[in-house]
Amino acid sequence: MTNQAASAEERWGKFYRWGPYGLLALATTVGAATATAFMSRGETYAAGALVVAAFILQLWWGRTKPGLPEHSPAGCRYYAVRTAIAFALTWLNPLFSIYAVIGYFDAVHLLPPRRVRAGLLVTAVTMAGSQSGGLPPASATGWILFGVIFALHASLVMIFGSLSEKEVQEARAKAAAMAELERTNARLEQALAENAGLHTQLLLQAREAGVADERRRLAAEIHDTIAQGLTGIITQLQAVTAAEDPDVARGHLERAQALARQSLGEARRSVHDLGPGALEHDALHEALKKTVDEWSARTNVRAEFTVTGTVEPLHDEIAATLLRIAQEALANAAQHACATRVGVTLSYMDDDVTLDVRDDGRGFDPVSLPPRSESGGFGLGGMRTRAERLAGTVDIESEPGSGTAVSAHVPLVRND
Repeated sequence: MTNQAASAEERWGKFYRWGPYGLLALATTVGAATATAFMSRGETYAAGALVVAAFILQLWWGRTKPGLPEHSPAGCRYYAVRTAIAFALTWLNPLFSIYAVIGYFDAVHLLPPRRVRAGLLVTAVTMAGSQSGGLPPASATGWILFGVIFALHASLVMIFGSLSEKEVQEARAKAAAMAELERTNARLEQALAENAGLHTQLLLQAREAGVADERRRLAAEIHDTIAQGLTGIITQLQAVTAAEDPDVARGHLERAQALARQSLGEARRSVHDLGPGALEHDALHEALKKTVDEWSARTNVRAEFTVTGTVEPLHDEIAATLLRIAQEALANAAQHACATRVGVTLSYMDDDVTLDVRDDGRGFDPVSLPPRSESGGFGLGGMRTRAERLAGTVDIESEPGSGTAVSAHVPLVRND
């Protein structure tokens, strides 16, 4: 309800509360001033008694009305007694219709809907009698005048009665709409409470998923950096112990130190979720070229790197994923394949980038590999996981004695 509507309702409430007193006082004053013109002494006393009765009735209603609903039986009785007193006063003195007019205003609020028009018609009789010269009419002309005026009042009663019924219907429709709105709000609040619970649950699940994903990322990064670096360091240190030439042993030691520094740097970058250090200053094809050359020098295995297609600046995540897959494939070739030759090819196509790593090692049966959950490793399964995060794939072709080919396909996403 708006402030303007509330203010209007408050003003009407004051009128219904104090208006009858004011109209009764005004009608009594006018009636007393014109008593000699319309009433005998006895009628004057009767009018005075009726005024007192009307005042007492109004006092009773002022105490009884608060808390009562509209159209209550008490309100109906109050309207009937007041209308009868007003009719009697107007019979004695036509100017007491000043008090009777209140019946037009509050009939809708006091009477049940089916009795509103009857109450208004009784008030119309009182008003028509007053305006036609008093009740009862003294002549045929007076009766005709009374009939005309009553017809006018009756027409107004019908019009205002229809308006009041429409107002009642609108009020009921508004009340029903408000009730439905309250029920809808209650359902909405319940839904919001349920959504809040689901939101909390989703946040918890997202947090747990994020923690698990971060653990997997760190595990994969550790495998691709520290574990591979330590493996290379161990290999170089073993070569030191086997080398008889001091210069050869010194070269292995220098490579072991370089691997240790490189692994330490990669570990720090992994903790901070940074890309591989090899891509910090070089593009992917340049970083792959250096990685292949360093791997070849460290393992004494012939390795060749080839680029096909037009080189494109790749998104950092694409480049990092392909570099990690290449490092893992080379590490597997050095650790398991016993290869004598390795070829790495980076192919730029229209919508894809393909990385192929092939070796002539002893190969294996891909079907016989245990699932990742059983093996506990991050090798071939880790490569597939990295590619799948970018909507890519990793295919592995191998058989015992025929070498191994690892082919990774990822979308070509340029680094804008």
